[in-house]
Amino acid sequence: MSSHRPASSFEGGTAGVIEARKGKAITMRKGELLKLINTHGNQVIDFFAFALDSNLKPLPAETMNFLSMQHTRSGNMQLTPKAGGKLFSNLRKPMFAIVEDTSPGVHDTLVPACDPERYRMLGVQGHHASCAENLHSALEESGYPFPRDFTPQPLNLWMNVPVQAGGALAFVEPASQEGDYVVLKAEENCLVVCSACPQDITPVNGYGQKPSDCHFEMI
Repeated sequence: MSSHRPASSFEGGTAGVIEARKGKAITMRKGELLKLINTHGNQVIDFFAFALDSNLKPLPAETMNFLSMQHTRSGNMQLTPKAGGKLFSNLRKPMFAIVEDTSPGVHDTLVPACDPERYRMLGVQGHHASCAENLHSALEESGYPFPRDFTPQPLNLWMNVPVQAGGALAFVEPASQEGDYVVLKAEENCLVVCSACPQDITPVNGYGQKPSDCHFEMI
């Protein structure tokens, strides 16, 4: 297990860029606020989180304590969490409070993180960046022991997946606008990983299908 903090991991009082198609690890202490900004208005962020101990160290490898969308849906009794709601872990413990959301509040809790197989299914030949790969690369760089063959369901911030008549799903462009942001308060120490989704085949990052940078602030 690595004892150093990688260049991609930030502590409180800082700000930075989540580059298009890439991931960013951010260390948060209980009580800190993270502001995630949809800088250009049309970029989805896959948001993952993993519990840390009181010394901001990874939990033992056998301990699985991570942000869980199925538990978040159950905990809020809503398909999509709203400002004032909570984001829950797989242990049914609140990991974050949603303090503020300036967007229309359209986010997704149903669709898994994109991965190499997803792009093969979409007809891509050769390598294509993915949120799953971004996640596991960030965890490895941060020294967080987590099985690479398991990718938790992320909170897909600003991803617009309307449920249509009969239960069908659709992928449409985000309802968010340039500069919209979400503020999350950590309810426990955690390592956050944000992936600026590389999807450029479906319109989840806008009908221009061009992933873009987002920004974050620790406030």
